[in-house]
Amino acid sequence: MDTAFMAGMKPSSRGRPKLETPKVEIKIRLDAKTVEYLRGSGPGWQTRVNALLEKMVTAGQI
Repeated sequence: MDTAFMAGMKPSSRGRPKLETPKVEIKIRLDAKTVEYLRGSGPGWQTRVNALLEKMVTAGQI
């Protein structure tokens, strides 16, 4: 591999594409019973909580 070959190379675009509006990681403290119930609802519980909160914000409930 010579310098001409290396100059023609471009960075790899591996992984997920960047989101237009990425999610923000936060830390929140909830009651143990609440967390137990949410986790017990199965995989995707965090996504469902996010969707519910978004719906409430859109409706002006919070």
